[in-house]
Amino acid sequence: MNTAQPGHPAPPPATSPGGTTATIDGRSARWETHREQRRRELIKATRRAIHHLGADASMEDIAANAGTSKSVFYRYFGDKAGLQQAVGKVVIGQMQDTILAAGKTARTPREGLVNMVTAYLQMAETSPNVYTFVTAPGDASPQPTGELSGFFDAVTAMISDPLRDLLGGTESPLLGYWPTAAIGLVRTTGELWLKTPPSPAKPDHLAMAEQISTWLFDGVRRQVTAAASPNLSLQVEGIS
Repeated sequence: MNTAQPGHPAPPPATSPGGTTATIDGRSARWETHREQRRRELIKATRRAIHHLGADASMEDIAANAGTSKSVFYRYFGDKAGLQQAVGKVVIGQMQDTILAAGKTARTPREGLVNMVTAYLQMAETSPNVYTFVTAPGDASPQPTGELSGFFDAVTAMISDPLRDLLGGTESPLLGYWPTAAIGLVRTTGELWLKTPPSPAKPDHLAMAEQISTWLFDGVRRQVTAAASPNLSLQVEGIS
C-alpha cells in the first residue's frame, strides 16, 4: 500500500545487513511506546488506589479511583493476578535496589544487615497496603508472587557475601543455611510488625531492625544475659 502523501514520496524500504528488505512500521512502534507508557501510568494509579483503599480493593474500585474503567485494566493486564504481578515487579524491584544500596554503605557485616533490614522495613512501612498487595498469594496459587520469591533470593545472596568469613568460608555448609534462616526471620517478623497496630510499645522501624539484627547475630542468650540478674544469667548458662 502506498502511504505517501501528495508531494511527499514514500521513503525507500530499509535494508537489513543480509540484504533483505525490512519494513519499518512507524505506527506499530508508536503504539508500543504509547502502550508501555499507559501501562506505567496504570501501575502508578494502582499503587495510589491500593495505598488508600487497601490491599483487597477490587479491580472496579481500583479503576474508579484511577478515573477509568476496569475494562481498561483487563485490556492491559489480563486480570487482577496480572495487575498484581505488574505492580509487584515495579515495587519489589525498587525495594531490591534500595536494600542493595543500603548494604553497600556498611563498614561491617552486622552494620550491613542492620542497614538492609532497616531499608526493607522502612519501604514496607511507607505503604503497608501496597506491600501486602504485591506479596499476597494470587488467586490461583497459595504461594507468594514470583517477584517476591526472586526478591528474597536476591536479598539472601546480598547478605551471604559479607558473612562468608564469619560462617566458615565458602566451603562451610552453614553459608547456605544462615542467610536463608535470616530471611525467614526478617520477613515473618517484619510482616507481623507491619500488621501490629500503632502503640507506645511498638518499636519504630529503626528499633525493630536493630532488634532483628541482635537476634540474628547475638541470639537470645546474650541479650537475656546482659539484662538479667546474675542468678538468671546462671540459669541461662545452664540450659545453653
